[in-house]
Amino acid sequence: MKRGPKEIEEGARRMSRRAVLMGSAQLALVGVLGARMASLQVDQADTFRMLAEENRINMGLIPPARGLIYDINGVVLADNEQHYTITMTREGAGDVDEVLARLNRIIAIDPERLEKAREELKARSPFVPVTVIDRISWEDVARVTVNAPALPGVVAELGRSRIYPQGVDMAHVVGYVGPVSDYDLDRIDDQDPLLQIPRFQIGKTMVENRLERHLRGSAGTKRVEVNAAGRIMRELDRIEGIAGADVQLTVDARLQNYIQARMDGESAAVVVMDVTNGDIVGIGSAPTYDPNDFVTGISTALWNELNERDIDARLHRRPLAAKTVQGTYPPGSTFKMVTALAALEDGQVTADETVRCVGHTDVFDTRFHCWRRNGHGNMDLNESLKQSCDIYYYDIAQRVGIDKIAAMGRKLGLGERHELPMSAIRTGIMPDREWKRTERGEEWRIGDTVNASIGQGYVSSSPLQLAVMTARIATGNAVKPRLVRSIDGVEEPSGAGENMGLNENNLRRIRRAMFDVSNHARGTGYSTRIAVQEFKMAGKTGTSQVRRITMEERARGVTSNADLPWNRRDHALYVAYAPADNPKYAIAVVVEHGGGGSTSAAPIARDVILEALYQGTPPLEAYPSSARGQIAEQQRRLDTMIRDIRPGRRTTEA
Repeated sequence: MKRGPKEIEEGARRMSRRAVLMGSAQLALVGVLGARMASLQVDQADTFRMLAEENRINMGLIPPARGLIYDINGVVLADNEQHYTITMTREGAGDVDEVLARLNRIIAIDPERLEKAREELKARSPFVPVTVIDRISWEDVARVTVNAPALPGVVAELGRSRIYPQGVDMAHVVGYVGPVSDYDLDRIDDQDPLLQIPRFQIGKTMVENRLERHLRGSAGTKRVEVNAAGRIMRELDRIEGIAGADVQLTVDARLQNYIQARMDGESAAVVVMDVTNGDIVGIGSAPTYDPNDFVTGISTALWNELNERDIDARLHRRPLAAKTVQGTYPPGSTFKMVTALAALEDGQVTADETVRCVGHTDVFDTRFHCWRRNGHGNMDLNESLKQSCDIYYYDIAQRVGIDKIAAMGRKLGLGERHELPMSAIRTGIMPDREWKRTERGEEWRIGDTVNASIGQGYVSSSPLQLAVMTARIATGNAVKPRLVRSIDGVEEPSGAGENMGLNENNLRRIRRAMFDVSNHARGTGYSTRIAVQEFKMAGKTGTSQVRRITMEERARGVTSNADLPWNRRDHALYVAYAPADNPKYAIAVVVEHGGGGSTSAAPIARDVILEALYQGTPPLEAYPSSARGQIAEQQRRLDTMIRDIRPGRRTTEA
């Protein structure tokens, strides 16, 4: 239908109004947008420029190289090893379970480690890499790389981890490192941001733990560019961290290797000290373990095995314990030098005075026995130490009193915590009247003094303390043990010590008696003497009871150690120094439930101290002629267990 002029005019007017309205609205919108853009680009430009830059650049920490640990001759005890690690990020993987399953089909992963990685991936930020498996071979790296398209979020990286070239020999000295745990973060007061890096390794025990701040070093930094999703695009720059300080110990790795081999099959501890400066040249505990097993996280099965949870706890030989400093034992007859010196210094006895031993003595209503049932007869100081008569010490101890005996024990290093960079060092017990009153709420009794006089009762000492005691008797100086020779090239103070102020004549009498213990035909250590004149040693045997012997058993005859279960046998001890006329080394040996000190501990001490003096395998002439056949066979057996240990780096750093 044809439209008229009026209709056409009316339609034009309506269109014009709409156009004006639409145009006005558009102009208003453009004006608002323009004003907002001006505000963003001009007024807030600096703020958004800064935010954009922060979103584009991320800062990261670079773990420093951990300091190395060496022995006295430069042999590497703790090194850093390059290795390949497989990491995964949750953001990159997407379906974590599916990707882990694919990875497990390509390279076999321990189920326990796989589950731990799955838990860490869930707990960490989506962009934080989590170690799935480390120390993998180049072949496994190649398999992962070839299958990269099917493994989103998975990356093979070159890393660095701790390695212990000497393995089991140094486990109880150097200790080990492990990944930082929540327990560590709660326990230590350390704000170092390095501890927040996933699976960053810190010292867990022994030197690695006690010198952690020296060995750890300082972190470096790196700047990386990331995209909007948080993925790293490129590294912009980096500042390397400061490597940890190198530490040199006083221990001789070669001697340590011999000590561990010589203790094979025993539950024992050996400490060897240089009496001239306090340096600990050997400090071994058996049985032992491989610290390399702990670096990446030990399995539950191996942990249970090391703790021997599947056997009778009474037979537990504690491979994880450093018996040298963590084990305390009744020192037995090795304590008799303390009682004798206290009596000599107090004037309660002279060297020539005798006490008659008939095999027992009565103190009020209690009978105390000598180890020799029928007694020793008349005993002076020299004979009492040489033949280890108990009755002599029962008598003189009652005269001098426990407080003066305890004071002498502490002067010689017993009941004292010797500060070394080792874990859980025990103080032992050097009891006196005040100790019993405070610790037991009881008064001291004469019978307590009698027991203490021969290193029984409340007295307990570590092998380290017994070595210190022996070194102080040998020199007359307050020798202090030293395990660290230098840190970052700066030598630690010597442990030579000052003169203790004891009467030299009294010390000379004790030393002469100790010489006769090892070199006189009636001495309890004669069978394990050193034959060559220039290296003859002075020592003292000890046997400490771990069970009570009843009167009924004594009447029918005391059961021999060989007929008792292992855990009820006596501990065997031996202390010595050599050469007797110019002391160089002091040694203490404890063999748990070893029976007699002369038969179990003394042979180990003699062999170790000869190895130290000869700096290698001693000639057969150093041993008594009657023992040379047995020693030759022993040396052949030990040769198969002793490694060729030389100074120098074993591995290279990343």
